[in-house]
Amino acid sequence: MRYVIPILVGGFLLAKGHRLSDPLNHRVIPQVEALAWIGVVLCVAGLAFCIWARFTLGRNWSGVVTLKGGHELIVHGPYALVRHPIYTGLLTMFVATVIVLGHIAGIVAAPLVFVSIWIKLRHEEKLMLKQFPKEYTAYQQRVKRIIPFIL
Repeated sequence: MRYVIPILVGGFLLAKGHRLSDPLNHRVIPQVEALAWIGVVLCVAGLAFCIWARFTLGRNWSGVVTLKGGHELIVHGPYALVRHPIYTGLLTMFVATVIVLGHIAGIVAAPLVFVSIWIKLRHEEKLMLKQFPKEYTAYQQRVKRIIPFIL
């Protein structure tokens, strides 16, 4: 549950950043139509990736870190691109929103949200390694965590 506080603080900063006092409410990313459209496209792409991943997981999905009866290791669909595609989609949507809103509070919030997700995915990976030691180790060697081919 260590991941809860950073994501709550990050979400608050993003949502309320424009109402906070200087310098947090200061806009540093210009309000340009092209950037707004980039943000929209990224947000829709992130949401689509989340939905694809959620449907691919099927009954294996849970909002909390747990294994279900008959849990399977899913490595196809978006899971062939990254090991945590729902987090990839959520981070993409978060970054898109930071770009569109453009204030310092959102930029400060982004690393907090990233750290929160990183803490949670490491917990999930420990659980998966316990359940599927050989298979998950091989999967880790083939597929990056949240950014295809990079991280």
